[in-house]
Amino acid sequence: MTQVVSKSAGRSAGGRSRALDVDHYVSLRIRQRRIMLGLTQQQMAELIGVTYQQAHKYETGINRISAGRLYQIAQALGVDISYFFEDIDPERGRPKPTEMLPQQRMLLELARNFTQIPSRRHQDAICSLTRVLANSEQE
Repeated sequence: MTQVVSKSAGRSAGGRSRALDVDHYVSLRIRQRRIMLGLTQQQMAELIGVTYQQAHKYETGINRISAGRLYQIAQALGVDISYFFEDIDPERGRPKPTEMLPQQRMLLELARNFTQIPSRRHQDAICSLTRVLANSEQE
């Protein structure tokens, strides 16, 4: 079934393009992945060749992201472009109605804090601890 979209869809009264739900979702996925990798917005900006301010606008959904730039971001974050569109409802073009689970929030916080640990030995110890705890839960 082909869907027809009017020319005014996604445009504000002044004629400027406004972000759609999918744009905000892509921005959120970029932010989540950046945090999981332990990158700052400044580091992210340098990886994709933009200013810190522009990287911030991409992550907050203030500025929409071109296909070429999204490809560049995907490469910098080590994911396929499809990563940014996971859980999008193809019928509505919106994220499926799911809120970030508390466990997902903890995982992002854990990743952010883990990357801030300066000692590789301490990072290894934490990995070993989580492995032991995970295995003890399965027994």
